[in-house]
Amino acid sequence: MTTNALIDPFGRKIDYLRISVTDRCDFRCTYCMDEDVTFLPKERILSLEEIVRVAKTFIKMGTKHIRITGGEPLVRKNILWALEEIANTDGLEELTLTTNGSQLYKMAPDLLNAGVSRINISLDTLKADRFFSLTRKDKFQQVIDGIEAASQLPFKRLKINSVMLKNHNDDELYDLAKFSLDRNMDISFIEEMPLGVITDHDRAETYLSSDDVIEQLSQHYQLSLSDMKTGGPTRYYHVAGANNKIGVISPHSHNFCDTCNRVRLTVEGRLLLCLGNEHSKDLKSVIRNTTQDSGALESAIMEALALKPQQHHFDLAEAPQILRFMSATGG
Repeated sequence: MTTNALIDPFGRKIDYLRISVTDRCDFRCTYCMDEDVTFLPKERILSLEEIVRVAKTFIKMGTKHIRITGGEPLVRKNILWALEEIANTDGLEELTLTTNGSQLYKMAPDLLNAGVSRINISLDTLKADRFFSLTRKDKFQQVIDGIEAASQLPFKRLKINSVMLKNHNDDELYDLAKFSLDRNMDISFIEEMPLGVITDHDRAETYLSSDDVIEQLSQHYQLSLSDMKTGGPTRYYHVAGANNKIGVISPHSHNFCDTCNRVRLTVEGRLLLCLGNEHSKDLKSVIRNTTQDSGALESAIMEALALKPQQHHFDLAEAPQILRFMSATGG
């Protein structure tokens, strides 16, 4: 199989793989899952060895960027072993991680040593009581301590990810931006994804567009659009007088499908071709039926790319068409 062969039917080069290593999480964020959630039994999820095999196969086929997600990836036992195995694979340019930050206070140095170069940390509020309401867990200070620990280490880049909900936390746009920039961290403000049926709020009523975010922040900062790309869908803005940037992720207001360069591996072993569609291929059966045959897995990946749709369609006026929660998909 030739390298750099991952081209989808619309000519987009797929060089970015996001891997969910667990559907479990120690938080219950209101926009991500309901409070009572049933996690997958162990036999239905990929082992870390199987995940590493898929990652190495993708790298062999030309993938340059891999992001590890969950659930909360750092609650997966022996995750550091898997991270180091993937990071040390020839051909990979960057191994990154998305986390809720709850384990960083004790794991940040080990993550750096394992080969993780960038970390995205989810933080939607700087108010402890609001943090509890949004996450349903009393771990605010633990997350802040983890962010402080990571910011003292020489990671290539650290970023805060904030999902903004109108009348829930949109009064903290400036505070979150300042918190991040003061610590030499970037920040991305994210429009809520309509994945899974939730009961905490009406997504149409809490929707806050990226344009509104930038308009509000422009009252505090001089912003100019940046051409910086980090492999993902964030549009970045330079901040006058600051070394770091403010970004927005806009699945509703500014569809980014035309530049999509990524696919996702769920913890069940489904290769998900689009976050907003159900187009996928089961790689778990291929992995478990062809343990010694790398060609079969490569062929399955190529067959899956043919399923990648041109774009997603999110409509806040309709009931969610995608019933899986973000925690099951991988961030």
